[in-house]
Amino acid sequence: MTLSTSHPYRSSLDVAAIGNGRVAALIDQGARIVWWCFPRLDGDPIFCRLLAGDEEKGFCDVVLDGQVSATSYYIRNTSILETILIAENGASVKVTDFCPRFWRYDRSFHPAQLVRRIEPLRGRPRISVRVRPTSNYGQPVTNSSYGSNHVRYLCGSSSVRVTTDLPVSYIAHETSFSLTHPATLVIGADEPIESSIDSMSREFLERTRDFWVTWVRGLAVSYEWQPEIIRAAISLKLCTYEETGAITAALTTSIPEAPNTPRTWDYRFCWLRDAYFVIRALNRLGATQSMENYLDYITTVVSDTQSPLKPVYGIVHNDAAQESIAPHLQGFLGMGPVRVGNLASDQLQHDAYGSVILGVAQMFIDQRLPRMGDVSLFRELEYLGEHARRLYLEPDAGIWEYRGRMRIHTHSAVLCWVACDRLARIATLLGLGERAVYWKESTDKIRAEILSRAWSEKRGSFTGAFDHEELDASVLLLADLGFMPPSDPRFVKTVNAVGRELMRNGLMLRYAAEDDFGLPESAFLACQFWYIDALESVGRKEEAHGLFCELLKKRNAFGLMSEDLNPATGQLWGNLPQTYSMAGMINSAMTLSKTWEDAWSGVAPKHDVTPIEQERAEREPSAAGLHLPRRSLNIS
Repeated sequence: MTLSTSHPYRSSLDVAAIGNGRVAALIDQGARIVWWCFPRLDGDPIFCRLLAGDEEKGFCDVVLDGQVSATSYYIRNTSILETILIAENGASVKVTDFCPRFWRYDRSFHPAQLVRRIEPLRGRPRISVRVRPTSNYGQPVTNSSYGSNHVRYLCGSSSVRVTTDLPVSYIAHETSFSLTHPATLVIGADEPIESSIDSMSREFLERTRDFWVTWVRGLAVSYEWQPEIIRAAISLKLCTYEETGAITAALTTSIPEAPNTPRTWDYRFCWLRDAYFVIRALNRLGATQSMENYLDYITTVVSDTQSPLKPVYGIVHNDAAQESIAPHLQGFLGMGPVRVGNLASDQLQHDAYGSVILGVAQMFIDQRLPRMGDVSLFRELEYLGEHARRLYLEPDAGIWEYRGRMRIHTHSAVLCWVACDRLARIATLLGLGERAVYWKESTDKIRAEILSRAWSEKRGSFTGAFDHEELDASVLLLADLGFMPPSDPRFVKTVNAVGRELMRNGLMLRYAAEDDFGLPESAFLACQFWYIDALESVGRKEEAHGLFCELLKKRNAFGLMSEDLNPATGQLWGNLPQTYSMAGMINSAMTLSKTWEDAWSGVAPKHDVTPIEQERAEREPSAAGLHLPRRSLNIS
């Protein structure tokens, strides 16, 4: 992606994500690091420019004298970002950003560390390097000290060290200088680096590249949309806190769902309802190690049988997630408030029980897993099932986490049915006939209640809550969850009704009725993928394919998706990269794609040519004379 630099900085969701399973950063198209939480994914944002409004704080960048353009892209099949900065006199530099990630001493090496390499490419570029960290969610750091090859910043209770082979005074005073040889910044914990910074960064870069290329090589992607699926898979990996196996809903907090709305939430937590969708995506990709780690996290939560399930947990499951406002950050484009923590952790959301059982059920059927489900795990899940049996007719906040009302939500009731249904099936697999009968009786009872009270003859659709007439996109999951076959006339009518009443400019709202904050404005991208999958299941495959291709065009400049999309402007809003959206992209692509057996039976899948692809096509000869389409590095 090429970017002109003639305008003042303005926060944008056209950012790339890099990370390593412990920390992750967001970098804009001009190589400015605008978001980085330390010392882990949910930590204090040392770099917070994304949410700083018009305040120039919380970032790290490279300023090229006379700069006229910046071209930024991922190295193919990795989370390593390269940016080419070009000056009006033709001088240029390359900035390479990554978080080290590889195997070392027979264990995963993924420190809380960012590495930035700056290399001269042409001419005698003159640059300055600016490092302006913050602490306590937006307070500029004023306490720093200097060593022979490092700067130490006191960021609240943590110290962050920038180790460099540049003159430390240049960093401290943001001095402009001629870049004549490669330079490196290593930003991380306050620990000395004994080896050569240059050789270490080159080694780490090469080994990190090898890690990602090897990991991607093991993915079982579909024939069509391979680059898009790979980028989505990498984004799921970046949202993983490897130490516990938790997968966060996104890497950010408080990106508004729409312009000037108070709907700003902290998504650096693990939502249990995401379990099914994420595990399904990882399973279809064959990413068994990531799936196994996530299952370990979920079963750790389940094993705490003394407490009812919460809908939201920290990346360390017993960490509190109380919600507060960060007063020192203006918010994305000045649109606060910026929230730390999420009040949803204290809500009643009864779908959590079914979500967990649905995800963990994979352990009872997947022979690839070294530790499969057994009777002991089944007994723990039965405890959750008893909650589902008891709560399915109790009002809750629902899947959309309403803060000002409680209803018997159809989705919550269906997930309680799912809990009992999967327990009945697992009991059958384990040869526990008596328990299978017990859970089957509960399944039948809950199903009858849902069919009686969630179906509206007036609307010709299942509705969002019992005895209410408002439509809700979550009912599009009824067939996918196995509640009814997609051929059921009631499901077909539901798909028609939801598509007719909740679509805006071809994009799906969660619901159209007024809620605690007024009328919803943005389409919810996960719902769009649910609708696409539902269309495919009822035989409207061509329509589903067209909507999917259009939706892929809405990704940001680096192939990532956030949570929401404005139907009027087509702009992305909400936290990113959004796990729900990226998992939905993978699942829909795998459902809609041609098979590998079809690969040579027709014309290869087409894709839109981007400016980067066009530029590369002009520089490079056609591949082996086949004239295959060149893939853009920034969305691979």
